[in-house]
Amino acid sequence: MTDCARPDVAVIGGSGFYTFLEDPHTVEVETPYGAPSAPIAIGTVEGRSVAFLPRHGARHDFPAHRVPYRANMWALRSLGVRQVLAPCAVGGLQLEHGPGTFVVPDQLVDRTTARQQTYFDSGACHVAFADPYCSRLRGHLLAGLEGHDPVDGGAMVVIEGPRFSTRAESKWYADQGWAVVNMTGHPEAVLARELALCYATVALVTDHDAGVDEASAVTMESVFAVFNSHTDTLKSVLSGVVAGLDNDRDCACSTAVDGMNLPIELP
Repeated sequence: MTDCARPDVAVIGGSGFYTFLEDPHTVEVETPYGAPSAPIAIGTVEGRSVAFLPRHGARHDFPAHRVPYRANMWALRSLGVRQVLAPCAVGGLQLEHGPGTFVVPDQLVDRTTARQQTYFDSGACHVAFADPYCSRLRGHLLAGLEGHDPVDGGAMVVIEGPRFSTRAESKWYADQGWAVVNMTGHPEAVLARELALCYATVALVTDHDAGVDEASAVTMESVFAVFNSHTDTLKSVLSGVVAGLDNDRDCACSTAVDGMNLPIELP
């Protein structure tokens, strides 16, 4: 791949979001952690080289708890990516966050139980994660969603899956004041931080989660139906955000592991 074709920005597509770029070429990437979810598509958005990776695979081959997160993030960085936008489908935990709401979270709560969530399996390497999302990318996403009444901030709680939450679990999450719930936001965000990548997500609410009220009970069919009805809007917003991003990463993400004695060599 020539330097001019190296993508510095990537979009990771969630459930129902399996394509993004027009006329892309695909690249097979092997990593120390196996193959990513799918070959990575590389194309252009308004002249900018962009990578796209469907998180669950081209045909939703991987459920959330089996997504090869470490391979995905490593593969993107190895291609030159330094900024990642990661849309996802979520359940709303508050009545005001109904289906069709766009949320740009600023916090994350990990409730997963069995995921490989670090590249640092030896030594003393502890990344700062108090603010899990890049504030600069969040600002771009919020600006790009102007006119769609986005929710600025809130916590996304990430559960193991593949099952949805019980009413008791969901009510507990809601009672904490957390905004949305999904199954893929972790460990993706922390792996991005360990690779010194800028990372932010835009969450599309597809349903009220089971604990919001007695009538709510999420189904897979409803999730896909709502997400599909908003996919074109999401793609349009992301295209505009990608086109407007600069390369000056004046945030803390790029220096997240500076000064650490890493047990791996970053690609």
